[in-house]
Amino acid sequence: MAQWETDLTTRTGFRFHVRPVAPGDEAALQAFFGHVSPEDLRFRFLSTVKQVCGDRLREMTEVDHHRTESFVAIDPRSGDVIATAMLACDDAMAVGEVAISIRQDFKSRGVSWELLGHVTRFAQAQGVERLQSIEDRSNLSAIQLEREMGFASRAVAGEPTLVVLEKQLRPQAGALNAQQS
Repeated sequence: MAQWETDLTTRTGFRFHVRPVAPGDEAALQAFFGHVSPEDLRFRFLSTVKQVCGDRLREMTEVDHHRTESFVAIDPRSGDVIATAMLACDDAMAVGEVAISIRQDFKSRGVSWELLGHVTRFAQAQGVERLQSIEDRSNLSAIQLEREMGFASRAVAGEPTLVVLEKQLRPQAGALNAQQS
């Protein structure tokens, strides 16, 4: 998975490092979630969460790096985790669900845009056919970002507060090899 470790630069010129999560990242992730607003925690987990710890952190760090991948975005100046992105695919690797969280003090710098692009490239390289994100309807910034990146929205049956945003992917032959160089 080292081929998916890279530096990304946003439209605003902010540069950050992204890499797949490692088992030793639990403490850094716990510290990161301490800087995520209560509203953004609710958007990320689609429930009221006051603290991210224990089993939830283990689920985020002990991934198989194939069907499930979790990326951390790191501020190169401080070494702190500033954002996370998780991709969880079905057994057939046809559909992948993505969820992104960003520290409150790093919003509006383009980190989410670049991180979602990185996850999309990873999903394409894995052969995922469709990427989706389940959002709270009041998470307008995430919905707007995903629409700008080509996601289409649809209602969730029986869940008036949620919306699914989906993007059809064309798996790219050699995409995994292109990332390795």
